[in-house]
Amino acid sequence: MAKVRIAIPSLGEGGLDGQRAGHFGHCDVFTCIDAQDGKIVEVTTIQNREHVQGGCMVPVNLLAEHQVNALIVGGIGMRPLMGFRQVGIDVYHDAERIDIRPVVEDLLAGKLPLISDDEVCGGGGGRV
Repeated sequence: MAKVRIAIPSLGEGGLDGQRAGHFGHCDVFTCIDAQDGKIVEVTTIQNREHVQGGCMVPVNLLAEHQVNALIVGGIGMRPLMGFRQVGIDVYHDAERIDIRPVVEDLLAGKLPLISDDEVCGGGGGRV
């Protein structure tokens, strides 16, 4: 993993020491971590856009525009997951921890799995 831009759905102002949002489409911001050779180089945030019913591709397009190539989620629906796959963004899964820093460190260490099709949510806000 040479150079990577990781996005994490985040609550409030986000940031490396912030907390993850349970549902990626309804997060306040996306915390973006630029990493080079497994080391964090820069941390920025992207304001999420309005997420209307059926607007699952809004965050997909937003993150693609910002050259994100990895996303860490606690839950995601099948439609946006397929969208992320289409634009070349790898989606990793960690449903347990809410703190951003440890999941980013695990991803950089190669310890987070890619999400599988049987781990997706039904969508529509049923699972937060």
